[in-house]
Amino acid sequence: MRSPDVIIIGAGSVGVPAAMAMADAGLGVLVLDRFASPGQGSNKAAIGGLRATHSDPAKIRLGLRTLEIASTWEETHGDPVEWVKGGYCFVAYRPEEERTLRDLLAVQHTYGLNIDWLDTKALLEVVPDLSRDGLRGGTFSPDDGHCSPLLLNHAFYKQARRAGAAFRFNETVTGIETHGGRVRAVRTDRGRYETELVVNAAGGWAAEVGALLGEDHPVRPDSHEGGISEPVAPFLGPMVVDLRPAPGSANDYFFQHHTGQVVFCITPSPSIWGLDRRETSAFLPMVGRRMIDLIPRLAGLRIRRTWRGLYPMTPDGSPLVGWSQETQGYLAAIGMCGQGFMLGPGLGELLARLVAQTVTAEDRETLEILSPYRQFQSQEALK
Repeated sequence: MRSPDVIIIGAGSVGVPAAMAMADAGLGVLVLDRFASPGQGSNKAAIGGLRATHSDPAKIRLGLRTLEIASTWEETHGDPVEWVKGGYCFVAYRPEEERTLRDLLAVQHTYGLNIDWLDTKALLEVVPDLSRDGLRGGTFSPDDGHCSPLLLNHAFYKQARRAGAAFRFNETVTGIETHGGRVRAVRTDRGRYETELVVNAAGGWAAEVGALLGEDHPVRPDSHEGGISEPVAPFLGPMVVDLRPAPGSANDYFFQHHTGQVVFCITPSPSIWGLDRRETSAFLPMVGRRMIDLIPRLAGLRIRRTWRGLYPMTPDGSPLVGWSQETQGYLAAIGMCGQGFMLGPGLGELLARLVAQTVTAEDRETLEILSPYRQFQSQEALK
């Protein structure tokens, strides 16, 4: 192949949508990935939730665009991706969560999110099986939803290839060559590719890729586990999120798939740093107690399997997106903090505009918020 205009490292939730958007813009794109096929890093471990319900304006914007893309994908491109507009429900049983959720409504409304606070009675109309003991209410965003991470990633992959993007799998990046402070080529364990633009979309391996250029990216992979039940009769509409901390976990969240299966996850506390993706015996008892406490009728639910994936975390829970100040032609799109699936499609388009130098005023505001050189002063409240 001719020397590509841009090489994307990582064929996951960010890299594949970016490849499609860049190829659609007329750029020559090569995607390199260490795994055997697209989405085999962290994408396949995602449980499928798509939301714009964030506290960070940049993530709200990217999430809204992702929702627009996913919800119209089948009618636009013809690929089924199992999109369901079920909404997201963040519940509050303590004053702390109620205050957090209510305070966020102002910024969420400012940036166009369809979300409201519901009192106990109204919330029980949305999720009738919630435990009533201490329930204060919660927020509900009806336009959020879920779809299949693997189907959507494969659909992007198919469209990216149709647009001319090339992919090389089972190929690990071993070096990024520079000359005069500018990217010149990428080396792998199987070849060398000349280019002047490189996008790091390597997920849990992003810091490793950055180190090839001497970049010290503050991204650390954190292992999270998820699971899925047997199918049962429909009873749950939205994704339910409980922000209360509990022994071993900072929160938990789950939804009912259109097949009837319940899909669930927790955020471990303390974090489990590293690249270990083997499931544990501690996860299921921990998440089971939390889910049953929230919705008691889940007590008889039988579980089919569990798995484990990586959340590439940053110090403040938001991604790092932008050009390197040290190496011209190196663009980071890293540290998705477990939200690459819900941010990737919107972010892929933004990255294409960055490379094509067609960013808008709104893009510049988003990029300023997500700058790799920002000060890490606070935590994203709904990370």
